[in-house]
Amino acid sequence: MTPQAIGVTAIFALVALVFLRVPVAVALLGVGLAGYGAIEGWRVALITLGTTPFNLAQAYSLSVVPLFLLMGVVAARTSMAQELFAAANALFAGRRGGLAMATVGACAGFGAICGSSLATASTMTRVSIPEMRRYGYADDVASGVVASGGTLGILIPPSIIQVIYAIIAQESVPALFAAALFPG
Repeated sequence: MTPQAIGVTAIFALVALVFLRVPVAVALLGVGLAGYGAIEGWRVALITLGTTPFNLAQAYSLSVVPLFLLMGVVAARTSMAQELFAAANALFAGRRGGLAMATVGACAGFGAICGSSLATASTMTRVSIPEMRRYGYADDVASGVVASGGTLGILIPPSIIQVIYAIIAQESVPALFAAALFPG
């Protein structure tokens, strides 16, 4: 069987497993392992499965990931997010859509602190959506602003995803942060 045929078969198998309500992670692991084993051989597939996660996790640069998570928890527990939102709201007060702009500004600030889009979006949801509701914003607009602002967490350096990408791509972490500074 050619690798292309194995790939097409694997896609159909993955879709079938998802429709059979197999958890997505288990379906991906099973189909990926079966496909890799069919192409490279089962011995190579099992050795790779046993060594690759350890080799990726032992990178020294990944030691920053728990520190980012700790900083996100500290920022959430110390009302830093509320203070960032209040500061951004004061900056944009009096403008049409100022509260939405303040939400995006607070998302950018919180994203720079914790480095995670998920943490940024979940924290700013708790902080800004009640304020936006109070001032008459529709729920879909408020959640859309938080969702789009939450994505800034991985764009603005320092970011967990940028560190992981730099490790996988074997690039310099500071160079990647410098490259992401302007777009973020």
